[in-house]
Amino acid sequence: MRRILLLLLLMPAMGFAEPLRVFASVIPIQTFVEKIGGEYVDARAMVRPGFDPHSYDPTPQQIAALADAVLYVRTGVPFEQAWMERIRSANPSMQVVDARDGITLRELEAHDDEDHDHGSGTEQDHEQDPHVWTSPPLVRHMVGVIRDALTDLDPAHAADFARNHDAFAAELDSLDRDLHKRLDPLPNRKFMVFHPAWGYFADTYGLTQVPIEREGKEPGPRALAALIDQARADRIKVVFVQPQFDKRQARQVAQAIDGAVIPIDPLASDYVDNLRRVGREFAQALQP
Repeated sequence: MRRILLLLLLMPAMGFAEPLRVFASVIPIQTFVEKIGGEYVDARAMVRPGFDPHSYDPTPQQIAALADAVLYVRTGVPFEQAWMERIRSANPSMQVVDARDGITLRELEAHDDEDHDHGSGTEQDHEQDPHVWTSPPLVRHMVGVIRDALTDLDPAHAADFARNHDAFAAELDSLDRDLHKRLDPLPNRKFMVFHPAWGYFADTYGLTQVPIEREGKEPGPRALAALIDQARADRIKVVFVQPQFDKRQARQVAQAIDGAVIPIDPLASDYVDNLRRVGREFAQALQP
C-alpha cells in the first residue's frame, strides 16, 4: 500500500501530470489545439456541436469547468462579446489568447435593406468577420499563436508542441495547394451563402461570397429580390447553408433561381477533410 501511495505522489514528477485544460471558442479551434497539444492537452469547445456561435450561452457546467482551465483561445465570435468578461472572471488566473493576433480582419459584407434604418446620414460601422479559420494560410498563423501559448504554459513539452505544429503546418500547406489547384481554374468566381461564414476562404482563393443574411439579419423583400436578380445575372445555381441556421430563406432563393441548397459546415471538427469536401462542393457549384 505504501508503495502505491508513493507512486501516486511521484506521478507528476515522473511525467504523468494532468494534461492542460484548454477551452476554445468553437470546435475548429479545439481541433487546432488538439493538433498542437496532442496528449498534453484536454481541449474543449465552448460552443457545443449544432449550436450557433452568434447566440450561444455557455452552460453552468462549462463555466464551472473553466475553474480548472489554464488557457482560453478566443476568435471573436459574437457570443464572446457578451460572455468574455464572465469567462475571465470564472478563472482570473486563466490565460486568454486571441488566435487572430497579427491577422488583418475583414469586414462582413453589407446589403441594402429597406427594413433597416439608414436615415441618420452617417456611414454604418460594419461588423468584423470572425470566421478566420476558413482560410488555411490564416490557420497556419493561428496554430503558431496556439503553439507559443502552450509552450509558455508547459515548456517541458515545447519540443512536442513544435513537432506537432510543423506536422500540422505541412498538412495545411498541402490543403492550400490542393484547394488552389481545384478552384483557381474555375471561370465562375461568385457563390451565394445564407450566412457569410466563408469570406476568408473566398479572399484566399479569389472568390466572392454573396450572403443572404448579414449581421444576423435576414434581408427584407426588396433586398431579397435584388439578391435573386443578382444570382440570376451571375448564373448562380447553388445556395450554400450551414447546419446551425434556418434554411427556409435559402430554399426560397434557390427555388426562385431554379437552384439547389447545399450544406457546408464551417464548424466541423475534421478541419482538413472538411475543407477538402467544401472545395469539391465549390468546384462543382462554380462550373459553367
